[in-house]
Amino acid sequence: MIQEFKDFIAKGNVMDMAVGIIIGAAFTAIVGSLVADLINPIISLFLGGIDFSGLYVLLGDGEFANIGAAEEAGAAVFAYGRFIMAIINFLIIAFVVFLLVKAVNSAKKKEEAKEEAPAEPAGPTEIELLQEIRDALAKQ
Repeated sequence: MIQEFKDFIAKGNVMDMAVGIIIGAAFTAIVGSLVADLINPIISLFLGGIDFSGLYVLLGDGEFANIGAAEEAGAAVFAYGRFIMAIINFLIIAFVVFLLVKAVNSAKKKEEAKEEAPAEPAGPTEIELLQEIRDALAKQ
């Protein structure tokens, strides 16, 4: 059973998946920063200073300056702005992954085309040799 487990772990697919998960986690941090630090301010600029992540509806009594204060006080909030931000994050990640997959597929197609292309012959072809012999015999 231990040998089967070692064989399973040693397979390339498992290692590729592990690398993909690690890179995906790091990529999530990059996209989160992209959205929070670059895209949100641009969207906020066009919408008159609205910050999506701070949009919420208070589900109960009380009055709070922002969502953080409401959460600290233990008030129930419907944080729809965070949901909007999650959708924006998803769309950006999906678009970037689409571009990466498209680039990888394009590179694979180019590599396959190179492999399928007929190799250049190292020397003269049989026809060229026969033509040379014919020409040599004609000169004599």
